[in-house]
Amino acid sequence: MDEIPGSEAITQLGTAFMGSKALFSAVELGVFAALADGPRNGTDLAEQVGLHPRSSRDFLDALVALGLLEREGEHYANTPTTDALLDPAKPSYIGGRVQLFNALCRSWDSLTEALRTGKPQNEFADKNTGGGEDFFSALYADREWLEQFTAAMTAVSSDIGCVLAQKFPWDRYHTVMDIGTAQGGLPVQLALRHPHLRGGGFDLPPVGPIFEAYVASFELAARLRFHPGDMFTDELPAADVLVMGHMLHGWDLAAKHMLLAKAHAALPAGGALIVYDAIIDDDRRVNAASLLRSLSLLLQTPGGFEYTGADCCGWMREAGFTRTYVEHLVGPERMVVGIK
Repeated sequence: MDEIPGSEAITQLGTAFMGSKALFSAVELGVFAALADGPRNGTDLAEQVGLHPRSSRDFLDALVALGLLEREGEHYANTPTTDALLDPAKPSYIGGRVQLFNALCRSWDSLTEALRTGKPQNEFADKNTGGGEDFFSALYADREWLEQFTAAMTAVSSDIGCVLAQKFPWDRYHTVMDIGTAQGGLPVQLALRHPHLRGGGFDLPPVGPIFEAYVASFELAARLRFHPGDMFTDELPAADVLVMGHMLHGWDLAAKHMLLAKAHAALPAGGALIVYDAIIDDDRRVNAASLLRSLSLLLQTPGGFEYTGADCCGWMREAGFTRTYVEHLVGPERMVVGIK
């Protein structure tokens, strides 16, 4: 029987997880760190990172075939990309992002159950009742886990911060406050590129020491300050610009409306709210990455979901913003801007 058109594409989609898992294991084993100083013989490399002889050659050559390593004879080396992005000693390291994807991958085993029940499937969820401990409450109660999570958030947003620093007219504003700031990766990127900006980040109190240490490592403590609080029970801190990055998507529609209204109340006339997420295209046909991220929010949160730019603009206008627009940042990420 002749091959039906499209079967290869379905096969590739069905086996895509294999390449992802190979990447996750390579980061976890420290393969790219082991090659940071230059090429290594395959046997020596396998011994250093703890690979069993049965699998080592296939694993390392699979990384070559995936474009993650280079090989010359029996020696393996990082590619320019993995050398820049997956060497933990470099400031451009995004291994935290990869580790976050690996953690999310485990909950995707329960996607069918989540689609049937509408209930989150992370390790804190009681899958029988839909109750259980709230994901973020449990996360913020564990200092070690919180440090890993906030570092991963910085890795996820690093590209966005650089682009956002260029695409928004920061010269018109003097202060900025990042809502749900985690380590403070975004305000740091903005402050480094715009010396006139001051402000900081707003998050739950346990994040404070993590934020302060990260900001101090860039010698920005005089310009960026941590503001402790709960965005559901406290007023948001005032600033010329408020940013909600990878935050609004985590909540249900009622909470989204409430947070946008709080942002509007905290801004001065002429102030701006910037919301960025993996915004879905308005026709909901093209941006598969954003739609899949929305399914990930189903797995992780009680009510979170991604949304279109038109959705967010409409919510902003309901909150009182007089002008809104959507602009692409990087990959599936877009920002929605509301002017008060």
